[in-house]
Amino acid sequence: MGDVILCTGRGGTGKSTFVALASRCLNSPKLLIDLDPDESLADMLGVDLEARGKKTISAMLYEFIEAKAGRSGYDLFSELLSRILDDCLYKGEGFDFISLGTKFAVGCYCAPDAVLKDFMPTAVKDYEEVIIDSPAGLEHFNRKVVVDINDLFVILDPSDKSVKHIERVLDITKELRVNYHHLYLVGNYKFTQETEEYLRSSGETYLGRIEYDSEVRECNLKGRPLLDLPESSPALHSVKEILAKAASYV
Repeated sequence: MGDVILCTGRGGTGKSTFVALASRCLNSPKLLIDLDPDESLADMLGVDLEARGKKTISAMLYEFIEAKAGRSGYDLFSELLSRILDDCLYKGEGFDFISLGTKFAVGCYCAPDAVLKDFMPTAVKDYEEVIIDSPAGLEHFNRKVVVDINDLFVILDPSDKSVKHIERVLDITKELRVNYHHLYLVGNYKFTQETEEYLRSSGETYLGRIEYDSEVRECNLKGRPLLDLPESSPALHSVKEILAKAASYV
């Protein structure tokens, strides 16, 4: 069974950046899942789903429902899961990738989230590590897309709302019985040594901050993948150090 690594936090804290750089640091066969409807992780990884003839789960589900209207049962469910592997799974060098995508209908993301939840046992079986970039906020916990997590990384910025997010994560995972083996706090580049002290004294495991890197900003502005960053990248080096401090990667 593979390890499930989930990255959560408020919007704009750097979750996708952390996931992209962490994927470069972890060498085992891995699957990256983008739960964020903004779909920024694909750009950071240099993934072009359309060019490879792949769809997001939301797009695949919309087409599937239109084509299979009126059918139900186990055979339909099995076919739906096989469509994820055929239509949505992007196979790349060093990692595979799946994106939830934008809404396939007016309302919420409940249907595509449910499909992805049913796919998770397959993902955990076939990969040593499944790394998930969650959307901003905590709604994904309510939908229980992932309920068994090995390492839960909470990415933070130096704001009162972000710091309160730690307590909200602790409360909602307990209330919804979302299990995790380790919870780690990670600060983004906006933290200073002084503001880091709050995280060090929070009672939770603080691993460090993602260092500022002008090349990360340049890549994001110009749509270049973060996987092209040089080994000397301060951001990449700091993520390597953060992972080295985590119990699962020692």
